Amino acid sequence: MKRKDYQYFNRELSWLSFSYRVLQEAKDPRVPLYERIKFLAIFSSNLDEFFRVRVASLKGLLNLKKKAKKKLEIHPADLLKEIKKTVHRQQEEFGSIFRKQILSKLNEHGIYLINETELNEEQREFAQSYFRQCIEPIIAPMFISKNKEAPFLQNQSLYLATKLLPKRIIGNPDIQADEDVEYRYAIVEIPSQQLPRFVTLPKIDGNNYIMFLDDIVRLSLPEIFPNHEIVTAYAIKLTRDAELYIEDEFTGDLLEKIKIGLGKRKTGIASRFLYDTAMPKNFLKLLRKTFSFTKGDLVPGARYHNFNDFFSFPDPKFPGLMFEPLPPLRHRVLDAHNSMFDAIRARDFMLYYPYHSFDHVLEFLQEAADDPNVTSMKITLYRVANNSLIVKPLTDAALRGKAVTAFVEVKARFDEESNLRWAEELEKAGVKVLYSLPGLKVHAKMCLVSRNEGNHVYNYLYLSTGNFNEKTAQVYCDLGFFTADQRLTKDAERIFDFISGNGKNVDGDHVIVAPFTMRETFLDLIDNEINHARHNNGGYMILKMNSLEDREIMEKLYDANNVGVKIWLIVRGICCLVPGVEGMSENIKVVSIVDRFLEHARIYIFHNGGDEKYFLASADLMTRNLSRRIEVAFPVFNEALKHELKKIIDLQLQDDVKARIIDKKQSNKYKRSKSDNCISSQVATYEYLRETTGTP
Repeated sequence: MKRKDYQYFNRELSWLSFSYRVLQEAKDPRVPLYERIKFLAIFSSNLDEFFRVRVASLKGLLNLKKKAKKKLEIHPADLLKEIKKTVHRQQEEFGSIFRKQILSKLNEHGIYLINETELNEEQREFAQSYFRQCIEPIIAPMFISKNKEAPFLQNQSLYLATKLLPKRIIGNPDIQADEDVEYRYAIVEIPSQQLPRFVTLPKIDGNNYIMFLDDIVRLSLPEIFPNHEIVTAYAIKLTRDAELYIEDEFTGDLLEKIKIGLGKRKTGIASRFLYDTAMPKNFLKLLRKTFSFTKGDLVPGARYHNFNDFFSFPDPKFPGLMFEPLPPLRHRVLDAHNSMFDAIRARDFMLYYPYHSFDHVLEFLQEAADDPNVTSMKITLYRVANNSLIVKPLTDAALRGKAVTAFVEVKARFDEESNLRWAEELEKAGVKVLYSLPGLKVHAKMCLVSRNEGNHVYNYLYLSTGNFNEKTAQVYCDLGFFTADQRLTKDAERIFDFISGNGKNVDGDHVIVAPFTMRETFLDLIDNEINHARHNNGGYMILKMNSLEDREIMEKLYDANNVGVKIWLIVRGICCLVPGVEGMSENIKVVSIVDRFLEHARIYIFHNGGDEKYFLASADLMTRNLSRRIEVAFPVFNEALKHELKKIIDLQLQDDVKARIIDKKQSNKYKRSKSDNCISSQVATYEYLRETTGTP
């Protein structure tokens, strides 16, 4: 097949296919009940971000001139229609799962989620008391009037659109027909930012009763509007464009522009108006006119929105509602040394979170901060936890007079404000803080520690596929790598020099850096497999990543397929490559694993004529990673660690419990085998690491 005939999945529709894999977990009866609820929350949260970022961006393309639109592979209006259709189908299934499966399973465990119409007298009094004590002081209804500006709807906030009838009209003999009635309309915000979304009611016969905060507000509408009869109320929610829209990053104060952009984000244009599908058309039409929404903004939903609040659904701690815990493992060999530096100087170490404990990273940083022989610490921070434990050792080191440099990426979407706050804390302690580079995001995860040892200065390097974030390390599968190998530490020095503004050359001998050498290096590595295959010397690749979207890389993978290179792809999220097409991709197999932990590691393995090359990376094979971010991919030289990586990958390729097959129809079929010994790769990986490297 010629390159011009190569096929690709649309990025947005591929993302929605991944979204459906999350929904499959919520539907799977083998998954414990509260974990299924958590997957509903993940689905909802992911979809919110999709509308805030991707759909908002597509709507911006509608404003392009006709000539520019013709250059697009699909007209944005057509794509938006397809997205809307797919989302509607998924939300219909979401609602069915929640109503027909989750609620009935909760009831089987004596847990009842009830609304305002199902309360007994004691529960009603409790709910009304809760309203008067907790809700009434902070609630402020907003009336809609033709003569006044429409109320401002906050992004992602929940509201009840309420139809009211003034009591002075009721029973008035002068009003003969319904059209003479002057109904009033109001918007009532559900204060779920200030109060828990779920309220636990008094138990009855040992059973647990839980109520949405929304329904307590519904129950109390007569108290909110004492001079009106409540006709009806429907849930609504607005999602706004999350882009900062910094037009020029190269001139002026970039940091100040980001701060200004963050303020504007709150007033971004609408990308989705979610409404209760039970709402009458005339009521919806009134709201659409009041808030100036287009038909394309409207997305039908159900009685309740913001299902991401189910992350905090009350848990009665009954057995069997959650996965059996897999306690993080301490690395036996690291713990056998009194000093992390002694251990790392002796050999490279690899940790696989959340199976291994992230405490090893915190201990490495704290030991560096406490060690009088350490002279400097350099680190890149992309996303850190809200109450970050990473920051303390950095500030401790600075207060002790060490030279500490932290590059803080303040363009990390949705973490900009948090990163700015931590940057200010670091600066107060004397840390030299470097901020975002114009036109680039620093996505590489690196820490370089310099230490005096005798008459020499030795460098110790930590690299990772994931963030310096002890919270996400509990749920994200990422690989962390400790080394004192000068082949890698020297390259890391060059990278830190570059992002510090002190160097122009980042061409390392071993560490591959985007956007400078990564694309070309990966293309060369694929070409190498093509050459081996042409000379009957075998040829295969195993590539694990979050997303595959870059056209040039995919073209090269198709080229490799066409000369017989065997390619296995493990892609959690977006996969724009179409596998299993004769003459284009029949030698390419793609699986996606969605399970209790979020697969986040990037592992790239090339056969190389039998002398396999292994790389770990911060980058996915996406255009943004290869062209618009500082990323690193680094080789694994240690043979024992290569063996460990190969075992981890083999378990993922053998997974016949949680793996889905990505095929040319995007069917998301579960991979199944006839064997009685089914393999869930995440559980099997934990068991493997516990046997070989770890102790709980």
